[in-house]
Amino acid sequence: MSDILDYCKGREAQTFKPGQILIREGGQDGKLFVLIDGQVEVLRKDTQVSYIDEPGSIFGEMAVLLDMPSSATVKALSIVKAYAIDDAISFLGGNPEIALYVATLLARRLYYTTSYLVDLQQQSEGKREDLDLVDKILAQLVEKPDEAKHAKRTRK
Repeated sequence: MSDILDYCKGREAQTFKPGQILIREGGQDGKLFVLIDGQVEVLRKDTQVSYIDEPGSIFGEMAVLLDMPSSATVKALSIVKAYAIDDAISFLGGNPEIALYVATLLARRLYYTTSYLVDLQQQSEGKREDLDLVDKILAQLVEKPDEAKHAKRTRK
């Protein structure tokens, strides 16, 4: 969604060198990034899980919205130009179109992740006991936040 770049006009763009880290897994700086130009990779536990090169792409949104440490590292693969938005919650709150875009992006990721887990569960059914973890993950994905808190208390 390159229209997002229009909402960023007036903000200062930052340039990152190849190999430079924009977001560090486990870090909690609360920044939201909007890609202007270049390519980045998303790494989780040193494994590439995504590659981003489309201008207007957003990253860092999960950590910002959940107010938690980043779940992945984002590293420049080329010279990268991006907006680093420090006031991310205000930015999203003041731009409902972008907030809706981010919500749609996250819903799409959840849909594909859940579909993948269900497919994995069906393929492994009755084959390996250690894949019971998939069942637990699926259960957590569909639990409501209040149910998850209750389940944690009853497991202790």
